[in-house]
Amino acid sequence: MSNNNNHPLGEAPWFHVILSTGFGVGFIPGAPGTYAAFMALALWYILYLLLPVTLLFWVTLALIAVTMVVGAWTSRVMERYWGEDPRTVVIDEYIGSWIPALVAAVSGHAGLTALLALFGFGAFRLIDIFKPLGCRKMESVPGGWGVMLDDALAGLYAMILTWGLRWILTGTPLFNVI
Repeated sequence: MSNNNNHPLGEAPWFHVILSTGFGVGFIPGAPGTYAAFMALALWYILYLLLPVTLLFWVTLALIAVTMVVGAWTSRVMERYWGEDPRTVVIDEYIGSWIPALVAAVSGHAGLTALLALFGFGAFRLIDIFKPLGCRKMESVPGGWGVMLDDALAGLYAMILTWGLRWILTGTPLFNVI
């Protein structure tokens, strides 16, 4: 989480405000990062209900890649107006939620998928809040990338934990996930 929680928000380009705040989710008082991560998870679960699991994997991967690049760009722009890693910039939470979701989808098992996705969401949020194992160090990467990379690493750790739970519950080896 940003150390910049009380920084006054100045005028900024609306296009970047909309993108960086996850379409306004970053303005919800309380825990905007958690709300944004949950919004991302809800969007992903809707895709799970609409797409075959294999296609969902590739769509999720594409969402992560595009959001990573767009997020680094818009975060860099917003840091000029709102300071370093402002709390309202939550586009990074989207990728952090989607990374563990890569291994959460189980074809034909909506309940198990929901359980695994919620576990990944919870693991990501805990890791993102406490920032262990290099996550905090990622924040120092310049150019908006630090905003995105700490959540990407937290999401990667959460993905490993989610895959471990999936393996325990289903016996599905990693190569059968996609």
